[in-house]
Amino acid sequence: MKSFFRMSYPYILWIGFFIVAPMFMILLYAVTKGGNNTLTFHFTLENFGRFFSDPDFMRVLWTSLRIAFITTVVCILIGYPAALFIANLSERKQTMMILLMTLPMWINMLLKTYAWRGILMNFDDLSSEIKVFIGMVYDFLPYMIIQIHTAIAKLDRELLTASYDLGANKWQSFLKVTLPLSVPGIISGVTLVFLPAVSSFVIPKLLGGGNYVLIGTLIENYFLVAGDWNFGSAISLIMALIIIAAMYVTRKIDRGAEE
Repeated sequence: MKSFFRMSYPYILWIGFFIVAPMFMILLYAVTKGGNNTLTFHFTLENFGRFFSDPDFMRVLWTSLRIAFITTVVCILIGYPAALFIANLSERKQTMMILLMTLPMWINMLLKTYAWRGILMNFDDLSSEIKVFIGMVYDFLPYMIIQIHTAIAKLDRELLTASYDLGANKWQSFLKVTLPLSVPGIISGVTLVFLPAVSSFVIPKLLGGGNYVLIGTLIENYFLVAGDWNFGSAISLIMALIIIAAMYVTRKIDRGAEE
């Protein structure tokens, strides 16, 4: 047992160096003032008060949550029928369809966003929000489809046969058998879509034309443009807490669905 535990040492070091240490630095910057040196730290909660007391920052946070929520809902509405269609194909065709779905994921998000920027710049009538929304749905839709397809593909087809034998039609079988048993896949898809969408900054920056600011763009600006690492860290910590809370809620829902 100890020999297996030793094999985890590289992963522990990796997690400590690339996850724990950066998060500790963000926490430290978030609760201190600017101008700190290596010997003296001036601890304060002013950075959090500044964020929650400014209506502009709260509006950006609300906009980020709203666009992420709408993106997630649309991905479910599009992704579930697509996943259900793929799951009802033959095994060979399913493999081909999933391969086609994952091909865009092999391309860097920045390149795909630039491609959409070139397409959408020809549509002047579209607002910045609609353009950002299109980019969000395009980038995150495959994650939703794959997760839901995995859940549906694992269903025992004998359950559907049994529901038909008991007099249920296709719609009733879907509502009573397929949909409830695919809820874990939906929850996984929501996690993979909502969490990156709420903190995305590349898509709003490129497709929004600089006029559409989400929370991810705000964090980037305070770190790289304004150089205010303390306030940028406070915003990052607030977003981290929101993401943790969202993961906790989805986890509870997932457990309830399994039970």
